[in-house]
Amino acid sequence: MAVVGEFFADTANARRHPTVVECGWQLVADGDESLLQLSTYGSDQRASGKKVSQTLQFDREALVALIQIARQSFPGLE
Repeated sequence: MAVVGEFFADTANARRHPTVVECGWQLVADGDESLLQLSTYGSDQRASGKKVSQTLQFDREALVALIQIARQSFPGLE
């Protein structure tokens, strides 16, 4: 679980993951700024109850970069 500092284009082979999970979001106050927190939850098939698997936090600068990556990756995205 971490605050994302920067992005880079990964060249490793990747495939779609077989499991679909839920993702919660919330704003986290951090002094004068806010962080967007995304938390994924284990699949419905998980033996234990619903709980957070991973959490990432993004400050404004990281979100701007992520939006640019999304627009490059999915042309026509507004």
